[in-house]
Parts: sequence; structure tokens; C-alpha cells
Amino acid sequence: MKIKEVIVVEGKDDTAAIRRAVDADTIETNGAAVGADVIERIKLAKERRGVIIFTDPDFPGEKIRRTIAEQVPGCKHAFLPREAAKAKNGKGIGVEHASPDEIRRALANVYEEASDWKEEITFAELIEAGLIGGAMARRRRQRLGEELKIGYANGRQFHKRLQVFRISRDAFYAALAHVMQEEADDV
Repeated sequence: MKIKEVIVVEGKDDTAAIRRAVDADTIETNGAAVGADVIERIKLAKERRGVIIFTDPDFPGEKIRRTIAEQVPGCKHAFLPREAAKAKNGKGIGVEHASPDEIRRALANVYEEASDWKEEITFAELIEAGLIGGAMARRRRQRLGEELKIGYANGRQFHKRLQVFRISRDAFYAALAHVMQEEADDV
């Protein structure tokens, strides 16, 4: 599978994992403090080929994603579920630990940012759905993020992702119903 866009990852181990899964070029951020030179390379790559941000599903990875998205608007995003990114020994989480199949699956479900999208799902609806401010909220957001292929995020970021990635009301409620059914089956 050949990827036209340049994939932004955190480090050389992520690049190696990407190359085991697909034929693609990468730019490595080399940590959460994304330098001006890296931002300039990402801007150039976006202009010439397009960019997919594919960072680890953890706090530093999300910080890198936000930094790049703010400074280089219009990038595409690929998300890896936390479970797929866990190291076999349980110590560590990252793209480098994902199987080639999981990486290909994430890259097959990229999202483009949308600045002109009118918000469909309100913050109040997230509260009503038990995605914010409840005992199960974190777990539900995690599962819903996996179902929608937008990754885990806290309540505010999750709300923003629904808008940025143009998640329709139908898709949101279908995925929510699936997550709620899983919960009911577990009881």
C-alpha cells in the first residue's frame, strides 16, 4: 500500500513501524517540543503532497498533534486505538508497538480537518450520553473514539474532534448505541 501524503510521526521507531506496514515517507518530530525547522518541513510537505499526523495515543502524542494542527492547518489525521498501541510487555504505548495491520487500518480511516463544519453534536448531548462527568465517561469516550476512528480524548477535545472531523449525528449515535450495547452485554 503506497501512501501519497507524508506521515508525521514522533520518532525513528515509529518510522520503522510505518515502513513495515506501508510504503510511505515520514517526518519525525523527535519529541513533544516540535521545533520551528520541523514545522517548516511539515508545511512544505503539506503544500506539495499533503500530510497525515499519526502520533501516539497518549498525552505527549496528543500535544504534538495539537501543536502541528494549530501551526499547519488542514492536515489529515490518523488515530490508533490505545489497545493496538500497547507494547507486548505492557511497558509503553506508541505507534512503534502496533502491528502492520493496525497501522494500515488507521491509515485507511484518516480524517481531514473541517473549518466550515457547523457543530451537530452539542456539549450537552455528550453529557446526556454519559461521555462527560460520570463514572463510565472516560471508558465510553475511549470506546466511542475507537468506533469512530478519532482516538481517545478528554471531554472538551472529544467534542472538538466530533466537529473538526465532521462526525455526523447519525454516525455518532450509531457508534454510541454500539458502545452502550457492549456495556449492557458486559453486565
